[in-house]
Amino acid sequence: MKKKVTYAFGEILIVIIGISLAFTMNKWGEERSNKAQKEQYINNLKQDIAADKEQLEANLATIKEKIIQADDVISILGNDVPNKNLRLRGVFSIANLTNFTPKDYTHQTLVNSGDLKLMNDFELKTTIQKHYTDYKLILDAYKRQEIINKDYIGKYFIYNTDYDLMREGKSPFKDEKLLKNIMRSARGSLDIKRRVTEDGIKSCDSILSVLK
Repeated sequence: MKKKVTYAFGEILIVIIGISLAFTMNKWGEERSNKAQKEQYINNLKQDIAADKEQLEANLATIKEKIIQADDVISILGNDVPNKNLRLRGVFSIANLTNFTPKDYTHQTLVNSGDLKLMNDFELKTTIQKHYTDYKLILDAYKRQEIINKDYIGKYFIYNTDYDLMREGKSPFKDEKLLKNIMRSARGSLDIKRRVTEDGIKSCDSILSVLK
């Protein structure tokens, strides 16, 4: 009887050990899979953010040029200065929008799939979330510029611009006082756009240093 009990106990112990080993192996495999998936997400995030930074840097250079052009246009509107008609062409350049389209596919996948939990480092998770939240500020500033261009500059081009005068080497803009006010508004919006773009570049640098 004692032998049977000992044998049965041994069988149970073997089963328990087997289950424990299987559980441990399964957990190890899951952790290994999660680690590989996390690394893939991080690599993808780095590529996305590096591309965003490149786009923002190109935008910043263009925005700075437009600010210089806006200052020049504002200074000559309502005044008789040399090469005025040529310099006023800067208005058309200012009206040409600079857009920002962030590559947020990886971040959206992380959020929508629930895989953000793989970022078990609290600092890393909050840094990622803050970075993409800051993108909204950038997009809002870019949208503000778009509204000014559409509602004011675009309408000015339709109702207050005589393009036939350009062929004669004359200024095509009928109401320079109105245009000057619009350019001041556009100049202010461009300055906001410049600041948020600079902040976006800094945010990209910051998160890329965390993702190393």
